[in-house]
Amino acid sequence: MQDKASKVADLAQRRGFYWPSWEIYGGVAGFYDLGPLGKELKNKIVELWKEKLVRPLQRMVVEMETPIITPYKVLEASGHVENFTDPVVECKSCGRKFRADHLIEEKLGIKVEGLSPEDLTKLIRENNIRCPVCGGELGEVRPFLLLFQTQIGPYEGDKGFIRPETAQGAFVNFKRVYQYMRERLPFGIAQIGRVGRNEISPRQGLLRLREFTIAEIEFFIDPLDPGEPPLDYDAKLRLLPWELAKEGRKEPVEVTVREALEKGWIINKWMAYWMLKAKELLNELGVPDENQYFEEKGPEERAHYSSQTYDQLVKTERYGWMEVSGHAYRGDYDLSRHIKFSGKDLYAFRKYKEPKVVKVKVVKWNAKEIGIRLKAKAKQVIEELKRMNPEEVEKSLEEKGYVEVAGERLERGLVWVEEAEEKVTGERFVPHVVEPSFGVERLLYVTLEYALKEREGRLVLSLPRRLAPIEAVVLPLLEEKPLVEKAKEVWKLLADAGFRVEYDEKGSIGRRYARYDEVGVPAAITVDFQTLEDNTVTLRDRDTWKQVRVRVEELPGKLRAFLNGFPIEELGEPVSAGPQ
Repeated sequence: MQDKASKVADLAQRRGFYWPSWEIYGGVAGFYDLGPLGKELKNKIVELWKEKLVRPLQRMVVEMETPIITPYKVLEASGHVENFTDPVVECKSCGRKFRADHLIEEKLGIKVEGLSPEDLTKLIRENNIRCPVCGGELGEVRPFLLLFQTQIGPYEGDKGFIRPETAQGAFVNFKRVYQYMRERLPFGIAQIGRVGRNEISPRQGLLRLREFTIAEIEFFIDPLDPGEPPLDYDAKLRLLPWELAKEGRKEPVEVTVREALEKGWIINKWMAYWMLKAKELLNELGVPDENQYFEEKGPEERAHYSSQTYDQLVKTERYGWMEVSGHAYRGDYDLSRHIKFSGKDLYAFRKYKEPKVVKVKVVKWNAKEIGIRLKAKAKQVIEELKRMNPEEVEKSLEEKGYVEVAGERLERGLVWVEEAEEKVTGERFVPHVVEPSFGVERLLYVTLEYALKEREGRLVLSLPRRLAPIEAVVLPLLEEKPLVEKAKEVWKLLADAGFRVEYDEKGSIGRRYARYDEVGVPAAITVDFQTLEDNTVTLRDRDTWKQVRVRVEELPGKLRAFLNGFPIEELGEPVSAGPQ
């Protein structure tokens, strides 16, 4: 008997939602194509994501788009070149490679995320874990870089990568967007785009892909004055904080947002805001509160850039609790690294309430003597002196007796450091970042699994009405000319009104109802012989199979109300049960 994941996969391929890529050549693991209905469903999920996370803060969150090919230097600065790895182990007999942590977790039923390759190798040896394909001995565990590498242009050395996240495009553009936002914090940069991660052993359909879509927001705040999010402090979240998990607790606790902040389980109000929005998003996709919660990662499990991370987990039938989004407090890690590696100004400015008079160190120089000594090069040297850090100049003069500028040694007397009083109106600082990040294909899978129901031996895809790829179908009761002509009139009326509507006249009416129930069409509109008499049609609810009669001229408005959640009983005169 098929489990739900198998039924979803079967329906997805038969009905045009998704299937493995490059099928006619045998396929490539970790790549999937979205069919016509899958693409439309994904588009609607992305629009819902924007509605829930971007538009409520439309004066604070802006959307942008950056390239998927990322220069080596960018991901070196971000720490990905060094840290973006998974543990791989190879079978000595058949040569197949596997995620070492997954093998161990499946065999021993324990969590090993964050353990070193040496510790993972030790667990494999102590528990005699063998190759799951041929039973052969496994080798040493080693880190495997998950970045897809490419070459930019025809020259060797111009290395790049397919981005593993959209975030770095936001960080390197921080200054431009900060200026666009009139240098006011907080603000966020939203991006929805394709990313690549060279997974060791991708499996589980849409759940572990090598290429997929991420929807992320990098939300920049002043750590001393982060602003007040529009947060419902009495709203409830289900959490498993690390503080409780390390003591052995395995089940989440339900607390109010206020309690979570007071206990320090969520370290920032904006983290709580985005987590609450993520919960609401999953509710809209059909996942009830009891089937989702947030689990905090421990210190060894967090990404290299994070000082707190919560994963949003959703319960699935076959795969258990599956991550669909991550919520990280990235602090000033990313901007600080890009300042260091690029040498560019990625600071924000914090204005004081009142100007302050402060003592500062400034670099001074003897322009006349430098000009006599260095002649044409003097201008270049003086320009560099203007940009130099007074602390570093002072240290060099004290330790060496000179400072090196543009390849020239300038001794004390030509260059010196002195204190001066300066009136300052504020100070520069590196903003902190809160990041909600969602895997769109995982949201798509979860939506399908939670929508798939069985009724009287038939599959019904009870998608949330507003997410349905096809919003309605028009069906003549029989394939007779007067009914067909009227049905096509009704179809055109709805199509012209902007609905995504299908037309179908082939097969029995019951078989056609079943066909469109299975692909998630919320409303079926039937043209029958009474339609020819009084210009009314039946409007049928996919989920309850109830029908009402509606006048054709009122149909666009009634259908819009139905898609927006109105019960079908409120939209017309009830019809006694006919073919279903």
